Amino acid sequence: MKVLGIDEAGRGALIGPLVIAGFIIDDDKINTLKMMGVKDSKLLSKEKRESLYYELKKMGKYEIIKVMPQEIDQRFRMGTNLNDLEMLKMAEIINKLKPDKAILDSPHPIPEKFKAQIKVKIDHKTCEIISENKADTKYVVVGAASILAKVTRDRAIEEISKEYGNVGVGYPHDDKTLKFVRRAIKTGEGRQHVRKSWETYTRLKAQGEQKKLSDFK
Repeated sequence: MKVLGIDEAGRGALIGPLVIAGFIIDDDKINTLKMMGVKDSKLLSKEKRESLYYELKKMGKYEIIKVMPQEIDQRFRMGTNLNDLEMLKMAEIINKLKPDKAILDSPHPIPEKFKAQIKVKIDHKTCEIISENKADTKYVVVGAASILAKVTRDRAIEEISKEYGNVGVGYPHDDKTLKFVRRAIKTGEGRQHVRKSWETYTRLKAQGEQKKLSDFK
């Protein structure tokens, strides 16, 4: 039986992509993942994640989708929220990898509702769907997916930092991230990396415009 785990990284980020990854493996190799030390990426050091990233890509099939800020903003304008966007991308991964069982880290507080929604979108109707909150901490195959998603996301942020200076971790709580976004609003440089549909962006933009107005007083 082929088992697929799916997880994401960067859901609540202000800059950079939302990354959704799927990792599929024969169920008789699940114990191998455990022996390798695969687990929820948040419980691993950066060095361990990087090491496992390469090992996982060698031993199983995978699919990694990067949803860029432009698509996220466009989807929001069309009325698609983050849960629906993740559902569509997870269904895309299931349709491509065709597992016998798919285990999803549900972004919805009611996992069964998310399961029902995604079953409508998949072509592989015989696929068993398991949808649970915090599945990355319960199922090692979802932990594997979380590692692929996290490393891919971190590398994307590192590339932005190489071009524009240290942008922090990319989340609204990070002062370096906020500094980068303020500069992007003011100069236009790097704005393509910012999620403009986020409340934080709207607030920072309004503050910048208010400051401009005060300069003329």
